[in-house]
Amino acid sequence: QVQLVESGGGLVQAGGSLRLSCAASGLTFSNYRLGWFRQAPGKEREFVASIGYGWSGTYYADSVKGRFTISRDNAKNTVLLQMNSLKSEDTAVYYCATARGAIRSPLDIQYWGKGTLVTVSS
Repeated sequence: QVQLVESGGGLVQAGGSLRLSCAASGLTFSNYRLGWFRQAPGKEREFVASIGYGWSGTYYADSVKGRFTISRDNAKNTVLLQMNSLKSEDTAVYYCATARGAIRSPLDIQYWGKGTLVTVSS
């Protein structure tokens, strides 16, 4: 049974930083691409960032490019999202996700975590 468990969400002031972590189990981690999505109240779930099998192949939504960094640790079955220079519009539930293929859309995802709430106060 595949499980993705996010942690690290919370309340932060605008301009601050947070680091989200996602621990995966029940899959051969190195065979999967990893991604982060987010969903703000009243909005659709949207792509934030993804990373390929190793350290290469990172992709970001334009809205977070230059502020967020995705990384993975295949030895620890963990994917991280470092979020800097946070803005109020970054407020959302952030979801860890994985798939064997490319990750750009919620339709690409095979497995989802339950999410962690990030609230950015202005």
